[in-house]
Amino acid sequence: MVKFEKIKRLAEESRFDSLGHGVYSSEILDLGKIKVLGQGTAKDTCGCSYTKKGRDVQPREIEEILNSGVFKASLPNGKKVSLFKTLFTNYCTHQCNYCSNAVNCLKKSKVYSYTPLELAKLTIFLYKEGYIHGLFLSSGIGRDEDTTMEKMLETVRLLREKYGFKGYIHLKILPGSSREYIKEGMELANRVSLNIEAPTKLYMDELSPTKNYPNDILLRQRYIKEIAKKMKKPTSQTTQLVVGAGGESDKTIFKRVLREYKEIEVKRVYYSAFVPLQGTGFERRAKQPQWREHRLYQLDWLYRVYNFKEKELIHVFDENGFLPNADPKLALARSVLSEPLDPNEASYKELIRVPGIGPTSAKRILLIRKKEKIRKKEQIAKLGVVIKRASPFLKIGGWCETTLERWWR
Repeated sequence: MVKFEKIKRLAEESRFDSLGHGVYSSEILDLGKIKVLGQGTAKDTCGCSYTKKGRDVQPREIEEILNSGVFKASLPNGKKVSLFKTLFTNYCTHQCNYCSNAVNCLKKSKVYSYTPLELAKLTIFLYKEGYIHGLFLSSGIGRDEDTTMEKMLETVRLLREKYGFKGYIHLKILPGSSREYIKEGMELANRVSLNIEAPTKLYMDELSPTKNYPNDILLRQRYIKEIAKKMKKPTSQTTQLVVGAGGESDKTIFKRVLREYKEIEVKRVYYSAFVPLQGTGFERRAKQPQWREHRLYQLDWLYRVYNFKEKELIHVFDENGFLPNADPKLALARSVLSEPLDPNEASYKELIRVPGIGPTSAKRILLIRKKEKIRKKEQIAKLGVVIKRASPFLKIGGWCETTLERWWR
């Protein structure tokens, strides 16, 4: 059984610093700090979900660390891995009205910070013991963005250069960071991200009046894009929006998302439905339903993976610019597919618009029909088609379902 004393010994050379704000822990290793800084990334999305990772029986201290900040994530290649997901510090000088770490929050957690050596040693310990495959490192702004970015980069340098860390690293770029620090972060990390949070400057001014949307965020995103084009192994970037905090419509959000994909060339956009937190400036604002976030992900998937065109997707919004709580692909199929399709004759573009048929199953249909005629539902079910969703829109063996079944939800 792994002894917690081993982690303490790994941290003995390290001492906590304050990033200039004068608050620090005197403990060699503080489980309360690990918990607070781990939970501080709860709203930072990277395709993560909580997971218990490791052996069946753990020392209490190890179990607390795993519960605080180890998450299952999807890498760019689709592989599932466990990441240690943490803030470097929860001290922040920004006035973000949705964030519990903001300087204007009336009910904040105790302020904690790692030192680069301490965090590097904790990460390499978890990595070598098989608890994690990588690190997701974010942070509050600290005294200022460059001071904090410098310490975050020192952490990653220690991992890569001193400890030979070969795992995955996702590094958050802080708004307003210098181009030099962005470049170094991209050279050390597998992926970087800078959260835009809001779809326009107007909404950002309401969410966080201390952030300069065009300069601190959009300009830095363009830095990342420009630097990536000059790298031998380009580091991809992602971003995230808070959904509904400022009353913005889904259509407004999606228009920004399209610009992120086209102009900034981000790899992924993530969505986080707004949840009011006690003590924040927006604590009395309405909590946004989780399904709203889910529908945006579905719309994003249709654009990014299925290659639906903007002019098609724009029709799924209601007159006020919001998405209904229904599968957008189903709504599009109802408006586009006037008659059931014969899978033996339909083109890839037509097949991909049928609910229950994805890019992979559509390509499989095109291949199998060269060898045999599709006469039964079972034939395409074996190819990965979700028959219950697809059959109302298909004509198989000369038969199609009734009108009532055809428009089944």
